[in-house]
Amino acid sequence: MMMNRYRLLLLFVAAGCFNSCLGQENGKQLLTLQKEIILANVKGRIDHIDVNVKDQIAYIAALGNNTLEIVDLKSGKVTGSITGLDEPQGVAYIPKHREILVANGGTGACCFYNDLTLKKTGSIKLTDDADDVRYDAETDRIYVGYGSGAIAIIDAATHRQVGNLLLPAHPESFQLDAKANKLWVNLPGSGIVGVADLKRLKLIAKWSKLLPRANFPMAYDEAQHRIIVGYRVPAKLIVYDSETGKELFSAAMAGDVDDLYWDKNTRQIYISGGTGAVNIFKQTGEAAYKQVANINTRSGARTSLLVPELGLFMIAAKADGDQEAALLVYKLSE
Repeated sequence: MMMNRYRLLLLFVAAGCFNSCLGQENGKQLLTLQKEIILANVKGRIDHIDVNVKDQIAYIAALGNNTLEIVDLKSGKVTGSITGLDEPQGVAYIPKHREILVANGGTGACCFYNDLTLKKTGSIKLTDDADDVRYDAETDRIYVGYGSGAIAIIDAATHRQVGNLLLPAHPESFQLDAKANKLWVNLPGSGIVGVADLKRLKLIAKWSKLLPRANFPMAYDEAQHRIIVGYRVPAKLIVYDSETGKELFSAAMAGDVDDLYWDKNTRQIYISGGTGAVNIFKQTGEAAYKQVANINTRSGARTSLLVPELGLFMIAAKADGDQEAALLVYKLSE
C-alpha cells in the first residue's frame, strides 16, 4: 500500500512538472484579445456558453449567479439577463425556432425562452442535475445530460422528451454523430468514455483507464474519426480512434480543463483550463499533434466556446477579488 501511495505521489509530481513547463507563455499571435466584456454583478462560477451566430449574441450560463447573461458581441455589452434560474449549467441556442434552452442543475428543469422577448415558452422537468446540452439541427433534437446517469432526447419543435439514454454515471461532455447513429460521452464517475447506439439507446462500448482520470471535455473530429478528450488527473489530452477506442496521441496540457474544441479548418485543438491558460495543439501528421500555444488568461476561466463562423474564441472568467466577471473575446488568427 505504501509503495502504491509513493508511485501515485511521483505521478502527481511529474504532472506538476509538466504543468510548470506549460506555464511558459507562447503562441500569442494565434489568439488576439479583442474585447473584455464585463458581466457586472455576476458572482460565482460560470458554466457553459452558446451563441446566436447570425445576430452575434452570446448566452452565458452564470451558474453561481442563477442567471443567463445575454451579450451583444458587436457592441460588447450585456443586453439582457434571465433571472430566477437554479444553477444554470447547459445552454443551447435553437436557430430554427428562435429559442434558447437553459438546463438547470439545481432543479433539473430545462426551460425554453424566446430569444427576442426572453419570455419562457416551455419547459421539461428532468430528475436533477441537468447539465451539458447539444442541439442537432439535422434531426431538430436536443440532447441533455442529467441526473446520476442519463441523457434526455427532446424534440425541439414540441418541447417533448422523445427518448432517454441510461448511463452508469453522470454524463459530462458528449458528442454525437446522427448520421452514424452514435454518441460518445465522458463518464468520469465510472472512469470511462462510453459509446452509445442512438437507435437502440444503449451503450455498446466502454473505453476505460486507470489513469488519467476525471475526463470532462470532449470534441469530435468527424472527418478523421477521432474523439478528443481532456483529463484533469493528471492534466492530459488524449486523442482516440472514434471507431475502435485506440489511443492515437497523448500529451500534458493546462490544468483544470473544462472545454476543448477541434477546428477542422485550421486542424487545431483549443483547450481552456482553469489554471488560467489556453493551450492550442496543431495536427502535424496522421496521428501527431504539436502544442503551438500556451496563452495566459485568468485563474478560474475554464469554460469557453469556439465560434469558427465568426473567427472567435470566447472564455468566461468568473469574478475574482477586485476583478469583475467578464467574457474574454479572442480573435482567431487568419
